[in-house]
Amino acid sequence: MTSNQEIIAKSEAAFIGTYSRFSAAMVRGSGCRLEDAEGKSYLDFLAGIAVCSLGHCHPEVTKAICEQAKTLVHVSNLFHTIPQTELATLLVNNSFADRIFFTNSGAEANEAAIKLARKYSPQGRYEIITLEGSFHGRTLATIAATGQPKFREGFEPMPSGFKTAPFGDVEALSSMINETTCAIMVEPLQGESGVRPLSRDYLTAIRELCDRHDLLLIFDEVQVGMGRTGSLFAYQQLGVTPDIMSLAKALANGLPLGAILTTDTVAAAFGPGTHASTFGGNPVSCAAGLAVMTIMLEEGFMATVLERGQYLANSLQKLAEKHPTLATGTRGVGLIQALVLTEKGIQHGAQIIKTLFQNGILANFAGNSVLRFIPPLIVTEFEINEMHETLDKVLSTFK
Repeated sequence: MTSNQEIIAKSEAAFIGTYSRFSAAMVRGSGCRLEDAEGKSYLDFLAGIAVCSLGHCHPEVTKAICEQAKTLVHVSNLFHTIPQTELATLLVNNSFADRIFFTNSGAEANEAAIKLARKYSPQGRYEIITLEGSFHGRTLATIAATGQPKFREGFEPMPSGFKTAPFGDVEALSSMINETTCAIMVEPLQGESGVRPLSRDYLTAIRELCDRHDLLLIFDEVQVGMGRTGSLFAYQQLGVTPDIMSLAKALANGLPLGAILTTDTVAAAFGPGTHASTFGGNPVSCAAGLAVMTIMLEEGFMATVLERGQYLANSLQKLAEKHPTLATGTRGVGLIQALVLTEKGIQHGAQIIKTLFQNGILANFAGNSVLRFIPPLIVTEFEINEMHETLDKVLSTFK
């Protein structure tokens, strides 16, 4: 098979149709660029949905994967391994946490966080409050926790024990707390509902509610953790520390790996047999994660992410001002940025993304309200300028 269409036809004949995919079969990647089966190059401002934060096939990550794959691939969690232990130590030493548990994915990490919150809390306290617009995964428990009804349609009945509070309304959130509540679970920035950051004041008020009612605060940093916002974890620049934090996506730059981190006190609720993961913390994934962490902890890395994030935000703001019938402005933190669309822009959102793809730029339409840009954290000003010029031309065709 050499053409996109040959590969796509064979793929579509075999797969359950859960995805609406772009019409390209990607065969290789390097840095911020991907190449399809027919040699067409794409500038990637999607990064595998915030996964390939060091770009595609980063040499240090690839080297770590290959060396580990030649040495030890899997032994289960019935044994200790060196890469798992070293990555766990590095994550704990660079966060609020004392303890960690590795998973395969973000949904599995959030499942673990939900179970840990319930296990830690006194008997009869099991309910978790999440926020309208949130997205916590695709398993039954995590779609029950997700604050977007569209993800639950057709899968009812949902697991009980989840409530959704209106976004930004502290009084409403407070009024929903009762004797069965055990935790509040939030994303510091909601990515899937349109790149909506939670303000420092809002998060501080949620932390105070948790402290007042003896509830756990869970931060879902699956998308915004690992440098996406310009600090290793988003909570570190918000002045609010969670009790449990979930990670995944960029943790191993493309290999499946997730985690929850927590304190000694909370972690003590889990003992042998209470929770497990067959593949979680796989040595190859952890070797990749170790390479990722080593690079992200280098002096100046996060400062560059913040600098490039501001450059991207300024670039998008200029486009919003140039195309006011389509866009109203920008929002985001670090290198998760959005062009906020007008009603007219929203009508064309999906087609704008499709036209960008046809012109060699990868991005996505998030929350039915914004164009979302989440490039690798190594993106350059030259590449941002290239995206800007193409997006400008595309937006001009929708006037």
